[in-house]
Parts: sequence; structure tokens; C-alpha cells
Amino acid sequence: QVQLVESGGGLVQPGGSLRLSCTASGIIFNLYNMGWYRQAPGKQRELVATIISGGTTTYGDSVKGRFIISRINAKNTVYLQMNSLNPEDTAVYYCNAAYPVRSYWGQGTQVTVSS
Repeated sequence: QVQLVESGGGLVQPGGSLRLSCTASGIIFNLYNMGWYRQAPGKQRELVATIISGGTTTYGDSVKGRFIISRINAKNTVYLQMNSLNPEDTAVYYCNAAYPVRSYWGQGTQVTVSS
């Protein structure tokens, strides 16, 4: 059974930082492209960042220069370091594992940026 378990969300003040983690089980982690997506109330889910199995990264325009995605294959874990957070970053953040014809999602973790 595939599981993606996110952690690290919470409440942070504008300008602050958080690091999200997503640990996978039930998949051959190093084969999968991993990603973070987010969904704010009333909005569609959007791409935050992805990191392919070889390590190449991509970022959504709204987070470029502020967020960093990384992975440690030996730990089956992908991270999202979020810096310079602002209220527009408030959303539920979801971890995704993708491989040809397969895609899995975590349950999501809430990030709230507010003073």
C-alpha cells in the first residue's frame, strides 16, 4: 500500500520560514518524480515545485527564489523549504509521487501565514 505522509505545516508570521517533509512508503522512491502542490480556499490546486528522480527541479512562478525542493532517496523523503512566506502562501500543501501511469497524493498539511 502506497502512503505519502506530509508534516511540518503550521502557523507562521509573514516573512517567516517553514520546512515541509513528505515520507513515502510502498514505492521505489528513487524512481519517482516528487512534487509539492498547494490549494487555497476557492482556488484550484497549483504546482509549487517538483524534483525528478535525477534531481532536476522546477518551481511555480510565485515561489521562485523563495522555496527550495530537495530529496533524500535513502530516507524516501522529499522536503520543501519555504522562506519569506507571505499570506498568499496560505494553503493546504500536498505531496505527489509520479511515475508513468501512476500518481499518488498525500493527505495534505495546512500552512497558514498570518500575523
